[in-house]
Amino acid sequence: MGEILSLERVSKSYGALKVTDGISLALGEGEMLGILGPNGAGKTTLFNLISGDVRPDEGRVMFRGQDITALPPHRRCRHGIGRSYQIPHPFSGMTVFENLLVGAIYGEGMAEQAAESLCIEVLEKTGLLKKSNQLAGSLTLLDRKRLELARALATRPRLLLLDEIAGGLTEHEAKELVRLIQEIKAQGVSMIWIEHVVHALLAVADRLLVINFGTKLAEGAPQAVMNDPEVKRVYMGIEV
Repeated sequence: MGEILSLERVSKSYGALKVTDGISLALGEGEMLGILGPNGAGKTTLFNLISGDVRPDEGRVMFRGQDITALPPHRRCRHGIGRSYQIPHPFSGMTVFENLLVGAIYGEGMAEQAAESLCIEVLEKTGLLKKSNQLAGSLTLLDRKRLELARALATRPRLLLLDEIAGGLTEHEAKELVRLIQEIKAQGVSMIWIEHVVHALLAVADRLLVINFGTKLAEGAPQAVMNDPEVKRVYMGIEV
């Protein structure tokens, strides 16, 4: 399995606060890495460093063998990095279908006809086809989460970054979401998923990374990480 992404001792500070402190990680082609950590651990900042929303103070971001540390978000998207956001923020006054078209045409650079075909395929896959002409602002939370995922998929990512997309869902809705993510993974898309709904993450992740105060706390096979005494203490509040 080749390597699709690597972070090399990446750090980011805001004033005196070091949010990400020399983190290195590698992700293989088709691999799913789950990221856990308490609130304020630096998880979303890590995503922002990968997607280009923020630049690191130190370190490098490598994607498919290329140094993308200086590339802006739209260039990284064209290279194959798609992401969802923890709080969905679709174009509320546009339809579900139009939201996806923006991703396909401007995010991926597709011609309109090809983009329309891709969007229909993604809408079908994510269970949103019947709501394609509905305004995005009128969707339920589950469907807004689905749309956030669908918009990322419309950019045809090689690497998909998922930021807490199971949060706020019922158990049944979370299971539906897991099934969808398993289907995407089966198509060879590499993924990194930040999530507090641990059972959802464990159903898909090949490997877990736990971070705390911007540094690695544990990394490895999911069950081994969840059984780590320090992870239990810091993340689950269990004294071992």
